[in-house]
Amino acid sequence: MELGAQRLSIEDVVRVAREAEPVSIGAMARSKMALGRKRLEELLARGERIYGVNTGIGGNVGISLGPDQMELLQHNLMRELGCATGQPLPPDAVRAAMLLRIATFLSGASAVRPELVDALAELLNRGVTPVVPRYGSVGASGDLMPSAYIARVLLGMGEAEFQGRRMPSAEALAAAGLQQMRFASKEGLALINGTTVMTGAAALVWVDASLALRALLGAVALSIEAMKAPDLPFAAWVHEMKGHPGQIAVASYLREMLEGSSYTRASSGQPCYSLRCAPQGLGQVWEGLEDSRAPLEREINSANDNPLIHPDTGALYKAGNFYGGHIARLLDTWKIDFASMANWGNALMALLVDDRFSDGLPANLTPKPGVNSGFKGMQLSITSLACAVRQMAGPSSIHSLPTEQYNQDVVSLGMHAAVTAMDALECVRNLTAMLLMAAAQAVDLRGGPERLGRGSRRVYDAVRRVIDFENRDRAKEREVAELAGNLPG
Repeated sequence: MELGAQRLSIEDVVRVAREAEPVSIGAMARSKMALGRKRLEELLARGERIYGVNTGIGGNVGISLGPDQMELLQHNLMRELGCATGQPLPPDAVRAAMLLRIATFLSGASAVRPELVDALAELLNRGVTPVVPRYGSVGASGDLMPSAYIARVLLGMGEAEFQGRRMPSAEALAAAGLQQMRFASKEGLALINGTTVMTGAAALVWVDASLALRALLGAVALSIEAMKAPDLPFAAWVHEMKGHPGQIAVASYLREMLEGSSYTRASSGQPCYSLRCAPQGLGQVWEGLEDSRAPLEREINSANDNPLIHPDTGALYKAGNFYGGHIARLLDTWKIDFASMANWGNALMALLVDDRFSDGLPANLTPKPGVNSGFKGMQLSITSLACAVRQMAGPSSIHSLPTEQYNQDVVSLGMHAAVTAMDALECVRNLTAMLLMAAAQAVDLRGGPERLGRGSRRVYDAVRRVIDFENRDRAKEREVAELAGNLPG
């Protein structure tokens, strides 16, 4: 993938982060970066006072640095920010952040040397992935601390994963055939100042959430058929009268799932909302994800460093593009949507396992009740997950606290939003896997897959490739994990 030739898409991020597609730096981007670096050196030669280059950072901005201290500051930033905590971020999220850090340099506005960007690209291409703890960023001057854990690997500091093993970074670099380097003036600050960790995580969450929503709608369709509910509520005219694009799209998706079904009823009866109102209840989730693509891709391709230098004019801008407000808001919105998805799944599971509402299906979906409890335990697990998602759905961005000598007196908490969104989505994926298992079980108890709609049959077959029908009680945690990792979309 040649970087700088065109804007990056969310799918491009996935190809590099998860599929290990190699990257290269395009000639035009290389020229822009060289020009930006030249402008910085011209400003320094004129005696310009430049934040984070020949001054301290944050609350120390009033302290001037001599030429012999400028590079030391860049390396000391890696040292003083080495106090993050928590379990490591997933490797794909780290790789996404590395790609986006390269992307923010391509305009030349960060004034780093092209060889620094080449070194970061080689980490990606050789499969050296920094170990980055989850907690430490407040998302104001960007993701300073997690970005420092990525950047310091270039110096041989910290730890990295290479070929499936966690090891000191110096060993990982040597094993990958790479050399340690030193940062020139401004480069340490440029590597840590920006929104690239939260944005990389958000790109992957967006992809996974879109798949989870489609899988949940597949479970909705199977549940409709297993409960012999009518398909009339999904008629196109109904949703055109409401007019919301997401609602119209979900209704269309469900019609495709149910097309050809002989389980659905022609009756205009009114079943429970979870069987009848999925377009109205989950359409805003679909629409919200679709509408999120544009702002997310804008941030992916943004210059989010500080200070910025205009490569053409040499003008220096001390501003705040590092602030993560746009991404924090997206992630906080998605967390609310994840709670809606979890509530929907919990409601459907309650109908499927309760013989008072399931139109003749056996209680807890077991053919041999009494000695067997069937899906009773799984309903408990789904409810537990729904409660967890609801707790995590609270917005992170409103919990701003002043920090760093009141320089960062308002903060976005975008990385907090990213971490909780990742955790909430994992719960939704597991919940959806359980609901799919229960819905497939209910279809078999109702009469089998032959009468399913064409789309529903594809979902059913995908579930049955992983999960067998349950004749008697068995532990299912491994099956849940496997299906959650391969949700049918």
